[in-house]
Amino acid sequence: MKIINRVRKANSGRDPERLAMKYAALRTDPFVFLRGTCHLFYDRLPKSGIFASSPSVWCCGDLHLENFGSYKGDNRLAYFDVNDFDEAAMAPATWELSRFIVSILVAAPSLGLSHADAAMLAEHFIDAYVAALALGKARWVERETSSGMVGALLEQVRLRSRVEFLDKRTQRKGRQRRLRIDGKKLLQVSDEQRHKIHAFLDTFAHGQAQPGFYKILDVARRVAGTGSLGVERYAILVEGKGSPDQNYLLDLKQALPSSIAGHLGHLQPRWRHEAERVVALQRRMQAVSIAFLHAVEIGEQSYVLRALQPIEDRVPLAGQKHHLDHLIGVITVMGQCVAWSQLRSGGRDGSAIADELIDFSAGKKWRSKLLPACAELAVEVQQDWRTYCEAYDDGVFRLDRPD
Repeated sequence: MKIINRVRKANSGRDPERLAMKYAALRTDPFVFLRGTCHLFYDRLPKSGIFASSPSVWCCGDLHLENFGSYKGDNRLAYFDVNDFDEAAMAPATWELSRFIVSILVAAPSLGLSHADAAMLAEHFIDAYVAALALGKARWVERETSSGMVGALLEQVRLRSRVEFLDKRTQRKGRQRRLRIDGKKLLQVSDEQRHKIHAFLDTFAHGQAQPGFYKILDVARRVAGTGSLGVERYAILVEGKGSPDQNYLLDLKQALPSSIAGHLGHLQPRWRHEAERVVALQRRMQAVSIAFLHAVEIGEQSYVLRALQPIEDRVPLAGQKHHLDHLIGVITVMGQCVAWSQLRSGGRDGSAIADELIDFSAGKKWRSKLLPACAELAVEVQQDWRTYCEAYDDGVFRLDRPD
């Protein structure tokens, strides 16, 4: 039961109610399991060969099919990019690429793809990544020329009104709004938690240009993601630019150590706390970061504060069947985004500079070995998932059951 003990250790100390949701979700399918067990992936990843010799780059650390999406940047324009940096750290470039390719292979059945189709998509991803890297210039997804699923997402974010967004997440009573506690996306907070968030945001607001913007109207525990379920996380409704229709929703999430850093501590710079790492690397790697992005501290813990991002703004891939040409289009954009993020952050704190990345893009040896290695890793993920499913039943691990 080594895998089970590893899963429990990685999730110790989390909110029991949301942790139970996570443990149940991990049984859904191997792709959900992969998303929720980043630590197991890096435990399994080989530490030699192409996984040791490629250039060191800044990685999001949890690159998979559903960690890309559209959002409004701090300039209020819509962008499509990598959008999850909880695990962000420095690592060989092949670490980041392998996690994404394994996600394609593991998600293939839920996408209605054969193994051959999934391998072909992985090749398209590598081709797009290499071509973007070879140019040596960091770009971003152009809103005016994007098409397919990415174009639809960008248009959705651009056109969505504030009132429409607020009406989905809140209930309106006269000129006041309150969060919609539905037991699925939002859960009640305790009096202690409510007081803690009020005290923090009151202090934070005093240091901002418009303190009245951050006046709290309501707060709830937030249910979102898979890997982070059970981590301390809140949705906060604030006054914004005026009630009821110019209120804003913020996301406050506890930052935990990166799974990558545990294996490659010698490559990492010294951060004041984990939230500083997450925010600093998000700002380095994205062309424009999400609105209201801050690294903050509450007591002895650090948190990432940012605009609340709806889960609907991610590319809806897994669990649905798509035309292969549509998948090729979105996978190609994802490969470009990864290359651009590495170029954009290159040379910072010892990461590879553009010239090294251009040289890497021309390499044939690592390309020939990457997909076969990822195919083996995908098999291991599926085996780990089956082991987990056999051990976890009706909300209890078998080794916890009384004889």
